[in-house]
Amino acid sequence: MAAGRGAAALRRAWQERRAALLEPRYTPLVAACLCLAEGGVNLWVIRRVPYTEIDWKAYMQEVEGFANGTRDYTQLKGDTGPLVYPAGFVYIFLGLYHATGRGSDIRLAQYLFAGLYLLNLLLVFRIYCRTSKVPPYVFFFMCCASYRIHSIFVLRLFNDPVAMAILFLAINLFLEERWSWGCLLFSLAVSVKMNILLFAPGLLFLLLQRFGLLGCIPKLCICALLQVVLGLPFLLVNPVGYLTRSFDLGRQFQFKWTVNWRFLPEEVFQNRVFHAALLLAHLAGLGLFALHRWHSSKESILTLLKDPAKRKPASPRLTVNRIVFILFSSNFLGVCCSRSLHYQFYVWYFHTLPYLLWCTPTTKLAHMPKVLLLGVIELCWNTYPSTVCSSLSLHICHGLILLQLWYGTAPTPVSHTPPPSRKPTATSKKAQ
Repeated sequence: MAAGRGAAALRRAWQERRAALLEPRYTPLVAACLCLAEGGVNLWVIRRVPYTEIDWKAYMQEVEGFANGTRDYTQLKGDTGPLVYPAGFVYIFLGLYHATGRGSDIRLAQYLFAGLYLLNLLLVFRIYCRTSKVPPYVFFFMCCASYRIHSIFVLRLFNDPVAMAILFLAINLFLEERWSWGCLLFSLAVSVKMNILLFAPGLLFLLLQRFGLLGCIPKLCICALLQVVLGLPFLLVNPVGYLTRSFDLGRQFQFKWTVNWRFLPEEVFQNRVFHAALLLAHLAGLGLFALHRWHSSKESILTLLKDPAKRKPASPRLTVNRIVFILFSSNFLGVCCSRSLHYQFYVWYFHTLPYLLWCTPTTKLAHMPKVLLLGVIELCWNTYPSTVCSSLSLHICHGLILLQLWYGTAPTPVSHTPPPSRKPTATSKKAQ
């Protein structure tokens, strides 16, 4: 019975193949086909493309120290330097350490990350199925066409994909109105890598709109409590060492790995004034989007602090697209203002790009420039080492996406039609 329905759906899709490429209602079918194809692509990459050692060995050395009883975070280190990720990273990669024979079975680790890739893709597709904004043909570019993303998952075994998969699971929970579980998973993702905090301003805005100030405090406590529980073994031994190592917001990046600031002199790239300027730009961007794009009510944004039941007028309902837009744009603003982007950081926002490009109204002629932007961004991330041209091009693409998000989501102006003219009455004639 199920096979018959599937065959009928495929025949109908072939008959309406143009609609299957352009209409979001076909996203589940296209997603299923792409996930099957991606299984084969990942197997081919693992077997045919040589594995490149970058951080996996260092990860295993770092968690091996924990397995051997070290609880002072400042003593956990590997060949690439000290451990700089929060405690959730330690527990997850400790599991991988034991599953892969102390990290020695690289091929098994690659297969596990291929499974993570497919799980991540399923979570992303579930979000896109709910939003119904992106034409299905775009997903071909999001899947099979990205060499860099496949490399990050199955050839480099970075921790960034682990954090992002947990984040996408949290977003799926937010879309189902499971805010407490979503906050728990969000905090878990933060505990794997801090880049997830780029979504935090958008999440805070959503929590305030949905629950008000008092109502969102329990959700924030869930996030904080999980961080304490995960970090407790290290906090009991050396709390300052754990906090300064795992949540070091001022860490310097190496100029040789930067993807986005290659066109600057190295002394400017390392300058603290430049870092402060980027932070101010980030805060200004968040403030502008919060005031003029995320907040759709005519009332002051301070009304978000009130209990939703006491707001007059009532706040607009949180729709699926509103949740996704606020979270994805919050993260994108952070990426644009990042002090440095390394090659594995591409996964921070790669799967959100189709939504950011197609969430605004699109005419038929505008599809090609958006696809071109995806292609140029992919080319920039595949240029190694980065060049002045590639880093400038990346900023230009980011700027164009920001402009589209700003002007494409502008509120519709309210038209003021003059009242119909009335014939003067006898009284008014006498008054004249």
